[in-house]
Amino acid sequence: MTSARFPYSLRDPNAGETGYAPLLPLNLESNGVSIPVSALLDTGATVNVLPYTLGVNLGFVWAAQLINAQLSGNLASIPTRLILLNGIVNGFPSVPLAFAWTQTDNIPIILGQVNFFAEFDVCFYRSQRAFEVTPKP
Repeated sequence: MTSARFPYSLRDPNAGETGYAPLLPLNLESNGVSIPVSALLDTGATVNVLPYTLGVNLGFVWAAQLINAQLSGNLASIPTRLILLNGIVNGFPSVPLAFAWTQTDNIPIILGQVNFFAEFDVCFYRSQRAFEVTPKP
């Protein structure tokens, strides 16, 4: 099984060492549209989360999505809908990814346990500011 290694990205230059984060470059696809993005790998997140405008750019219409999703924590008050996308990481085969599509743009794209970490194994090498992604066997 082939793996791909990625460097941590500097999100906040004023934060010193804590300004680095595991941001994964991938393509999200739906409705004949493919958009390259960088998404935060968050092992503590239950679900994948998508900002509003990105969902619109991928061809989704808020009112047409009938399945609500519920987030928790500081995102609990934000309305969400469940949508399915295809994700392509580093030329690996496309995988279906379920997202809680939020009605805000004030969040990053988050990849969580359902279902990114069910599709990929990830090893974090924080001291090296790197991580490795391997598709599930």
